Amino acid sequence: MDRIERITSRSNPLVSHIRKLEKDRAYRREAGLFLCDGIKLYEEALRWRGQIDTVVFTPDRRPERIPSGVRAVQVPASLMSALSPAKTPQGLLFLCRQPRTELPDRLTGTRYLVLDGLQDPGNVGTIWRTADAFGADGLILTRSCADPWSSKTVRATMGAAFRLPVWEAAPQELAAALDAAHIPLYGTALRADTVDLRTYDGSPAAVVIGNEGSGISEEVLSLCRQTWKIPMESKCESLNAAAAAAVVLWELYR
Repeated sequence: MDRIERITSRSNPLVSHIRKLEKDRAYRREAGLFLCDGIKLYEEALRWRGQIDTVVFTPDRRPERIPSGVRAVQVPASLMSALSPAKTPQGLLFLCRQPRTELPDRLTGTRYLVLDGLQDPGNVGTIWRTADAFGADGLILTRSCADPWSSKTVRATMGAAFRLPVWEAAPQELAAALDAAHIPLYGTALRADTVDLRTYDGSPAAVVIGNEGSGISEEVLSLCRQTWKIPMESKCESLNAAAAAAVVLWELYR
């Protein structure tokens, strides 16, 4: 029996549902779903056991594998263009269930990256991908970062969203979890106790990357045991958030 639904109308409830998931963070949280776009991301979700809920595709992009229990919907290319958040749709998008983003009862790893108020979803996604590449044990978002489950964030992770856990926590909640796990918090900022990043000795650490424009907030900075600086030419003041995160993560990995 053919279990593929076929939808052609823009007034179909699923079309409205997908559009709201793309545009509305609160709706995404209420539904417990997020939107992903593209064949490569779909393959990553399958490979890393993302909890796929619905897959939507054009006739020429019907996936070879659709897991049991997943709603499968075929739409014409014109409707896909209206649904896809991409400028050039690939002919396939899908909905996934959101993992829980509350901090676990206990942090069991030794290396974490903390993002403090990063607003750009592309930056958050790129850093998430980099943290995954350099063996971080998790990504922690504090102080109203961009939504980790926006399609722009997830697209920028290039599949890391299905491999590396992300959590959201208020600063004091973050500090309590790190203290319980005996993991010190370090900030990438300048103050009296700042040392060169290269002095890192391989011990457990959580490192904060601050907002793209204003850096680490005073609230989060006050929780840091010490601050680190990235060595660079004196004529340069700073790196952007994604570049700074890459350098820090490489040093922790190395």
